[in-house]
Amino acid sequence: MDIEILHLVEGAKKARGMTVIIDVFRAFSLACYMFDQGAEMIIPVGDIQTAYRLKAENPGYILVGERNNIKPPGFDFGNSPHQVRNFNFGGRTVVHTTSAGTQGIVNAVFSDEVLTGSFVNAGAITRYIRKKNPRQVTLVCMGYSANHPVEEDSFCAQYIKDSLEDRKTDFSQMVNEIKNTSGKRFFTEDMQEHCPSEDFYLCLALNRFDFILKAQKRTDGLINLVCKSVG
Repeated sequence: MDIEILHLVEGAKKARGMTVIIDVFRAFSLACYMFDQGAEMIIPVGDIQTAYRLKAENPGYILVGERNNIKPPGFDFGNSPHQVRNFNFGGRTVVHTTSAGTQGIVNAVFSDEVLTGSFVNAGAITRYIRKKNPRQVTLVCMGYSANHPVEEDSFCAQYIKDSLEDRKTDFSQMVNEIKNTSGKRFFTEDMQEHCPSEDFYLCLALNRFDFILKAQKRTDGLINLVCKSVG
């Protein structure tokens, strides 16, 4: 198994084989929480106008996402696990657009299979990859707003790679370093409305979920994220 770690949108465009698009803070951690709270399907989209169009065509859809950490006008929720914790998605479809994670999903066009990546289901991702045993695995770290690499995504890629190669990882050390670097924004007073401190801990709840999220292409050119249990 050949495992490669790439970064940002350019990395997603270069990804081949089985690809894991990683966005720990917060898109693909949030996606796991939404499925756990009853969402039937998530449609990740790159541009915000597509999100608005889907909502207009399907009033029952729920809009979730951010631009520059802020919930766009007309959206039901921002990109925050904490903000959706008490919401029952009850079989609803979510349209999800973010500055980083969903950009990677829509740009991984040459991959054989695309999964989302986060710490909250990293163990399930590892088991799924082992079971499929692909020749090529590409781990794409989407970074902050897809503009520059960040510690949490790079560490998540390293954690998955180490797990696949039977190497131990000091997760607690990773958490400490994230808290003192890219995770600082979750503990800044003027960011609490958009980046509540609870999100830091929810996104770093290692192996909380025992399922993977897999991207499936639709006939209309869009993508569905579907939730699959991993035995």
